[in-house]
Amino acid sequence: MTARWNYPTLLRTPARKGEGGFPKQTLLPLEPQAYAITQQGETWRVAVKHTGEVIYAGPGPVQLVASPAPF
Repeated sequence: MTARWNYPTLLRTPARKGEGGFPKQTLLPLEPQAYAITQQGETWRVAVKHTGEVIYAGPGPVQLVASPAPF
């Protein structure tokens, strides 16, 4: 039996100008290993590995972190 993934992934991106010094966090539904991070010049991208869907494209650095709390 496979356990269901109950802990969302947090996508951490840099704070935008005027938003203070804390990084922005976005909840993603899949485990961190389901996403790929790439960088081309100044642009960072986060995409779902099996579909290629781009979740984020913008300034970096970015970080994927498993949430310590279940949802």
